[in-house]
Amino acid sequence: MAKLLYRVGRFAFEKRRLVVLLWVGLLAALAIGAASAPPAPPDTFSIPGTESQQAFDLLEQRFPGTKSDGAQARIVFVAPEGQQIGSDANKAVVERIVADVSSGAQVKGVLDPFQTGAVSKNGSTAYATVSYGATSDNLTDATKTALTDAMHTGESAGVTVEIGGSALQAKPEMAGATEAIGIAIAAIVLMITFGAFAAAGLPLITALIGIGVGIAAIVAIGMSTTTTTLAMMLGLAVGIDYALFIVSRYRTERAEGYSAAEAAGRAVGTAGSAVVFAGLTVVIALAGLAVVGIPALTKMGLAAAGTVAVAVTIALTLLPALLGFFQNAVLPKASRTARDGRDNPPADRVPAGKPGMGTRWARFVVRRPVAVLVIGLVGMGALALPMTSLELGMPGDEAQPTSTTQRRAYDALAEGFGPGFNGPLTVALDVKGVSDPRAAVERATSTLAATEGVVSVSPAMFNQAGDAAMVTVVPATGPSTTATKDLVHTLRGEASDLQTATGATMLVTGATAMNIDVSQKMADALLPYLAVVVGLAILLLMVVFRSIAVPIKAALGFLLSVGAAFGVIVAVFQWGWLADLIGVHQTGPVMSMMPIFLIGVVFGLAMDYEVFLVTRMREAFAHGETAHEAIVTGFRHSGRVVVAAAAIMIAVFAGFIGGGEPMIKMMGLGLAAAVFFDAFIVRMTLVPAVLALLGDKAWWLPGWLARILPNVDVEGESLNRHEAVEPERELESVRA
Repeated sequence: MAKLLYRVGRFAFEKRRLVVLLWVGLLAALAIGAASAPPAPPDTFSIPGTESQQAFDLLEQRFPGTKSDGAQARIVFVAPEGQQIGSDANKAVVERIVADVSSGAQVKGVLDPFQTGAVSKNGSTAYATVSYGATSDNLTDATKTALTDAMHTGESAGVTVEIGGSALQAKPEMAGATEAIGIAIAAIVLMITFGAFAAAGLPLITALIGIGVGIAAIVAIGMSTTTTTLAMMLGLAVGIDYALFIVSRYRTERAEGYSAAEAAGRAVGTAGSAVVFAGLTVVIALAGLAVVGIPALTKMGLAAAGTVAVAVTIALTLLPALLGFFQNAVLPKASRTARDGRDNPPADRVPAGKPGMGTRWARFVVRRPVAVLVIGLVGMGALALPMTSLELGMPGDEAQPTSTTQRRAYDALAEGFGPGFNGPLTVALDVKGVSDPRAAVERATSTLAATEGVVSVSPAMFNQAGDAAMVTVVPATGPSTTATKDLVHTLRGEASDLQTATGATMLVTGATAMNIDVSQKMADALLPYLAVVVGLAILLLMVVFRSIAVPIKAALGFLLSVGAAFGVIVAVFQWGWLADLIGVHQTGPVMSMMPIFLIGVVFGLAMDYEVFLVTRMREAFAHGETAHEAIVTGFRHSGRVVVAAAAIMIAVFAGFIGGGEPMIKMMGLGLAAAVFFDAFIVRMTLVPAVLALLGDKAWWLPGWLARILPNVDVEGESLNRHEAVEPERELESVRA
């Protein structure tokens, strides 16, 4: 592989104008395609194979025009202090608001509170449910204005009106000021690392081009823009990191006396090999999200995987082409000045007798591996302790700040009707082929009403054909409580008795039931997902390092990083530690999708640093150094760059903490924390300690396995034997 990538890098360097033109042309073509592409189909969230989805599909089939993913609004009416909402004056206000809202073009139906009995026992509060024929993302401004006008109408008449549900749900925020801050921090870190504007700018330029190509392609092929958040986050982070490693290796090769063209080829052949395998681990982890079986998560993973693949391709082709235009400008100022005087000093070499911080740290760990390992494991274990309190769910309006009408509507319903009104269950009844459908539905309704934990059951609503009915069950407890979860299982357990007695099929769904099904589906998919992703990655790392111990150690270190990251998420989002600092307005359960999502992304990123750091150790060991010397050499060459790469990735991810959506905040914090723990504690501390304890055994591979595994030559040994890569001393100054 090293020879192939060497030729790719050298070709891109020598044909730099053609390569740059091709990438610019591709970006322009995709941008035009994205601009002219028809609007993407509305986002739908489905969980195939679950009872919730079966019920939604049944209702959509039997009740034509009803969309399971359609937006819904709850208009909550609260009478002035000491008054009844059913008084003549207040009732007239409610009926006028209901009539105004129901006239909207996208409205499928409005349930009048006085006709459905949706009035609290004390008579102070009522609510009307509005169903729409479009998702919340596709509601028109006129539709949303009708809801906000309802609030003003009520206010002018003295009735408090609040709006809950998904109709006024804000669209996920894309890149903004916080992300720009992350990029600015990345630029500063690059400048400190390289000491040259060109060297700092090239990784940023190539990463932004990669993001442009990836996002434009996603939009052009018709994928929803909501899938781009993860793609943007990861594409930017890995794009900078991959370019950073290749530029750093280019500078090192120039320091060894190679010409610019030769250094570019060797940088792509060596560091580029590490980039390819690091990128493959990320792509495997992201594409593996398809194992879960949730289409929305699969699309998000595939979109991000495609963007990472683009970042790898750009690092191998566009970056060496750009190096051709900035051959000396990417070198430190002192080195450029010396080259102008036809001297050829090392660009990145540390002066003799003055070992860098990475070298000193590696020597410290090698001398005291047991103590370092114990302290590191204890510290990571302590950070992971909060994970034992992890609670999963799908936070709703209760997670909104109290300044929003959604949160005020939630609180008003909980106060007037009980907490269960914020998490109603929808029960679908299939009575097709039943001899007496109405009797079967009446029996089901009676059974539901008699179940402990149920506050009320709405009258059954039949479809036109009379072969299906729908009822709403209100629990006594809130949507995210264990009691409500148990109630859902109880109701589903009653379905078999009902079918035996009447032949009717009863299915329980609704947002609360769907959250339960999502959590269960995630739990069921976790072990298969880990087996597929971790298994493939271990095999891949065996090929890279030609070792058994190193890949297994890498996987175990990843588990420590994930555990500590989840500890931070639980402490902030469930316990409320430092919640105000990052704008978390309400503590609650962690998103159901977060565990498997974070595991997939963090695994890929964790293997990045493993590959970048340990390949230099493997390279030194393969060139004759002892196991301990190889650890120090690896840190001398890669330690500083890995620190810079981690700092950049943390800055990029931390920028998303400023997003308005709780899930985006959680993603940003979880990924930033995981990268910090993995890069600085696991890879920079625990990995050298374990390798020091294992010694030569770390690089042991059985002979039979060595014959089976392909030798991809990540160390670039073949380049040292290749006649085209003999050191070429520069005889004349090269234009910057």
